Amino acid sequence: MVCAARRVPRHRQAQLCRWDWTGAAIGAEPSNAGFVCDLFGHVSQLPQIMRGFGIATGFVWRGINNESRSNLLWEGADGSELACYKFTRDGYSDYAFAVREAGMPFVQKRDGAPMPEFEAERCARQLEEYLRYEAANSDISSLLLFDGGDHQNWDQPVYEVLRKRIEAGGKDFRVVHSSLDAFAAELERERAKIKTRFKGELREPSRTTRVSAHIIHGVLSSRVWIKQANAECQTLLCQWAEPFAAFAATSLGLEWPAGYLDVAWRWVLQNHPHDSICGCSIDQVHEDMKYRFSQARQIGERLTREATTKLAASIEGDIPAGDARLVVFNPATAPFDGIAEIDVALPKDGPKFGEFFWFEDMPVFRLFDAGGREVVYQRLGQTMDHSVLRLRANKFPEHLRVNRVRVSLPLSVPALGYTTLTVVPAEDRRPCRHPEVPGLATGATSMENEALAVWVHGNGTLTMLDKRTGQTYEDLMTFEDRADIGDGWFHGPAANDQTWVSTGSPAAIALVENGPNVAAFRIRQKMSVPAAFDFKAMRRTEEHTELTIETTVRLRRGADHVELEVAIDNSARDHRLRVLFPSGARAKSYLADSAFDVVERAIALREDNHLYNELEVETKPQHSWTAVFDKQRGLAVLSTGLLETAVRDLPERPLALTLFRSTRRTVGTDGEPNGQILGPMRFRAWLRPLAGAPDRGEMFALAQHLAAGLRTVQLDREDQRIHATGKALPAEAGFLSVSGVGVLTSARLVGEGLEVRLFNPTEKAGKARIEWAQRPRGSRTWRKAELVDLDSRPLKAARPELGKSGLAVALKPKQIVTVRLS
Repeated sequence: MVCAARRVPRHRQAQLCRWDWTGAAIGAEPSNAGFVCDLFGHVSQLPQIMRGFGIATGFVWRGINNESRSNLLWEGADGSELACYKFTRDGYSDYAFAVREAGMPFVQKRDGAPMPEFEAERCARQLEEYLRYEAANSDISSLLLFDGGDHQNWDQPVYEVLRKRIEAGGKDFRVVHSSLDAFAAELERERAKIKTRFKGELREPSRTTRVSAHIIHGVLSSRVWIKQANAECQTLLCQWAEPFAAFAATSLGLEWPAGYLDVAWRWVLQNHPHDSICGCSIDQVHEDMKYRFSQARQIGERLTREATTKLAASIEGDIPAGDARLVVFNPATAPFDGIAEIDVALPKDGPKFGEFFWFEDMPVFRLFDAGGREVVYQRLGQTMDHSVLRLRANKFPEHLRVNRVRVSLPLSVPALGYTTLTVVPAEDRRPCRHPEVPGLATGATSMENEALAVWVHGNGTLTMLDKRTGQTYEDLMTFEDRADIGDGWFHGPAANDQTWVSTGSPAAIALVENGPNVAAFRIRQKMSVPAAFDFKAMRRTEEHTELTIETTVRLRRGADHVELEVAIDNSARDHRLRVLFPSGARAKSYLADSAFDVVERAIALREDNHLYNELEVETKPQHSWTAVFDKQRGLAVLSTGLLETAVRDLPERPLALTLFRSTRRTVGTDGEPNGQILGPMRFRAWLRPLAGAPDRGEMFALAQHLAAGLRTVQLDREDQRIHATGKALPAEAGFLSVSGVGVLTSARLVGEGLEVRLFNPTEKAGKARIEWAQRPRGSRTWRKAELVDLDSRPLKAARPELGKSGLAVALKPKQIVTVRLS
């Protein structure tokens, strides 16, 4: 419920609001109030995002130590501004505590006798006190009485008191039943009176015990599988399903799958309430999330497969009998030009050869690119006799048996596009080989390419030399394990803690890939750590368990980064595991990406941290990358689904990437098991040395490639017949590309138009170039370009100048822009 009080001369009107979000679900007009008061910190671009949806006001609480004023102006990274109401003291529950006594113990005493749970006179007096408190803190003439709070029903006796107060009027305050939108309109009307201003992300820890607005920083690494599943689903929808469905619709005339995409996004968004996505609720809440992610994933995979298969089947030319067409798709907005790994499916009874005395079957085949040139590949491995299904619209599935061979090869793939390979069977019983030397491995535990040299040590760590700068990085990839006695909200360090590191555990090292395209080592360690935390003795147990950590370290020809894949079998409880990368940078701050932004953060914690109610901690959020550097050297770590990093305030400036936290405590219970996340887990990260500040656009491109990768569709003659569309596409084509300062986040059809969303991650104005010169002939023609907001409404801005094959878009620093082509 929302009520308000407003100041006329010597008079204020109080607007009372009851928290109720059911209106939009039953067909009412949805609220346009930017209600984000219980988020655990705020990203720097939220004002611009809200403005992009036509929302001019916000309701905030956490991340701001502004104890004396309930109004503020919040300026986003690009300069967009919101007039905000800031909840004070106990946040959105403050009215419930102060007036309704919602936090009162069941029995209180007055003069030695039990005090009644409710007294109308006491309630009326507390209401007047609350009005005076709000008036003293407000810059505007309207006051907000927000009756919110979790887990509470309608409080009829209290509302009877309130009804009488509304009817009585009053000489100092006039109370009216209202809404957040009505109060927001008053806030916007009087924004000139607001003097307090904040800029950028709001992540200040709670300063005093009088204000309970903790930012609750530990949620970044709680139940990490949730963050990984969410990142996977968002990548699948934003980088694959939407853009390639748009590609297929505009070049082949296929139907845009709006309904399916809406359903998939609904499943994802239903997992986004803050106690759900943050992993800080009870086990049952998070078990339910698995089904929703699964539904979104299945829809996204099906839409991606249908779009890419139709595109592949429509490439001109019939597939010869016995051959296969293997189409490689690239979701990035820049061409892919590098070493890739793909699987080639071959008939089980196809041609083979055997080395020496034919110790095993080796399927033989040749690959040709879109221009008919033979492609030299590196054979990485094979798995034999797989079952696959061939699906037809009106027939039962056909079961086929295939052998799969994994190969590494150089590829060039257009931006948001595809290239075609042809798989041709080689002669039976004769070898089909390519040169395997010189490989990238330079020794039993070392490898090197044009840019980097990497050594693997017996304690599991790496040394990396950047050959371009001469800078060496040592002791990379040390795993650090310490106690966690917290819960889904907070990492809880113990007073009697023990921090264990993996460098005391010997490593078994295997060379698992080596050739001219790629080399990889597998490092296997059994790290001994305490099995659990003893909550009676309040220390980690003497009993130990072994964490099996297996890391694959991969280096590709021409790459400027090292790839890491970490597999962990977690058998310990009540702990946090991080991996450390000493940078050696002489830096006082570092960069991390955020939603539509890059933020700079200090490495050192605040000097008065010990005086805060809620301690500032070294761990902070990232979206996909963190970089620390000076003018000569530095390191960037990129990952997907891992949202917590730190640059430690130590001489070597180690970058710490949190892998997971295992906790037993859940709210309102004696503890539940699933927060411990026992069992196997997998993580991926890339490590890139720097020679000064990184190019922010390049970092986003690398992060998107890490998350999305490449995909393939393989067809034989019968598959082509089944999926034929009657169109003829070239062997290589691209949907669109982006260059300049813009980072693409979305490309989808809205109505009859294509909407392309970009943002400028830099602090300088610039231009982004959107081009579609590589689109197939006969694709839908764009005749008009205009800027729209985040809700697809046209903006009163100068239209981008539309050329034959592209357009240029001007972007201000940190600006988000959506271009609609029609």
